[in-house]
Amino acid sequence: MAFPLKGDDAARHTPPTSIPKPYWVALSKSCAELIDLSVTSNNLPTDQQWLELLAGNSLETESHQFTNPIASAYSGHQFGVWAGQLGDGRAILLGDIAGQELQLKGAGKTAYSRMGDGRAVLRSSIREFLCSEAMYALGIPTSRALAVVGSKMPVIRESMETAAVCARLAPSFIRVGHFEHFASLQNTERLRELADDLLANHYPNCLDSAESYLALFQNICKKSAALVAQWQAVGFCHGVLNSDNISALGLTIDYGPFGFLDQFQIDHICNHSDHSGRYAYHRQPQIMHWNMACLASAMLPLIELSHASEEAQTLLRSALEEFPMTYAADWQKSFRDKLGLHMPEDADIGLIERLLQLMHDSRVDYTTLFRSLGAIKKDMLPEDILLKDHFVDREGIDLWLKDYLARLARESLDDDTRRTLMNKVNPKYVLRNHLAQQAISLAQQDDFSEVLKLLNILSKPFDEQPEHESYSQAPADHLQAISVSCSS
Repeated sequence: MAFPLKGDDAARHTPPTSIPKPYWVALSKSCAELIDLSVTSNNLPTDQQWLELLAGNSLETESHQFTNPIASAYSGHQFGVWAGQLGDGRAILLGDIAGQELQLKGAGKTAYSRMGDGRAVLRSSIREFLCSEAMYALGIPTSRALAVVGSKMPVIRESMETAAVCARLAPSFIRVGHFEHFASLQNTERLRELADDLLANHYPNCLDSAESYLALFQNICKKSAALVAQWQAVGFCHGVLNSDNISALGLTIDYGPFGFLDQFQIDHICNHSDHSGRYAYHRQPQIMHWNMACLASAMLPLIELSHASEEAQTLLRSALEEFPMTYAADWQKSFRDKLGLHMPEDADIGLIERLLQLMHDSRVDYTTLFRSLGAIKKDMLPEDILLKDHFVDREGIDLWLKDYLARLARESLDDDTRRTLMNKVNPKYVLRNHLAQQAISLAQQDDFSEVLKLLNILSKPFDEQPEHESYSQAPADHLQAISVSCSS
């Protein structure tokens, strides 16, 4: 489904700008399968024209031709402040392929690049590629990353780097910012076109409602609430939850200064540009709710087509109030599953919150701790459970373990079944910053082996993979502080 809006006020025809001497950095086989792209035993397309296409040097392969590449306009709130018109400053949508939109990030300037060069660098392209595919393997809704193509063309950021293009896929790249853009222009017709496209192609269930636009808003809210609950459950921090970075399909998009938690800090900030901590880990749910309020404001003219203004506001406000309840239910379900609690009790929430507080106080490694919970057996004694050695508050963790063991005793599942289920929701492998940095450092020396190795490991995040045990371990102390900027 191509971008639904035609005309220069919505999108500009934008051919990619070529890069010199492109070369393959990495390609995702599972993503290639999504668009029926055949690959060789070396995990590269059998059609060699794909290199030129994904570099932005060509618009056709043996089997595909893209005649109308575009960059779209959108607006949005950045760090809580209205930023006005933004748009695809370095993302160019080539067109549709097998039900997916194919977009090149870093393929040159567009009408919306403002002062930017329209390029992406190797460092950020590898991070987006690996995290997109890692999130997919974790079962979290996301845009996909097909490939990274590099070039020795210099690009200036904080230092001199080299260019790269990341090819990404999604059923649609429509954002909250698209709605905000046309709402700010008071262009109800464009708002209607956006909403009608989403209804027809992505939310057909809403068409059965007498209030289809209101139902669309409610469904976007539900998907967004579920998404952020999944982020919290795996310890993922997006880093820049501006309204223009929020998908209308409930997908994780625009991987910039993201990070998975190592040492657990409830207020962890993964973006060193986020000086106020607006997008800290514990604030992601309320920020997503805030972004849904931005969407409600933008969609108000659509609701007003069939209701008086005050009534339309009341309907949207009521729908918006469902977000915290939806999020809370999804969050509670996720963390019950992570603790192996399948027969819900009211006291479970207190048990979960106490564990998180103990983890925060002791800076316990998030992924390792939850994975290790599956090894606990109902007949154990607190003093026999080794994970308690990670906690400074020994009395606190002993008391928690005592209560947790008592809670497990009331579960009907046997230890082995429970552990199997827990290991399906508590990953052993996530894209830790120090692992990504190691792969990037080698790639900057033209060694892409670690990128491909990480891609393979992260494609099976719940498996034991004993041959890769070191990749599951917490980083050394001197690697804990790696932070990422918006520069890419």
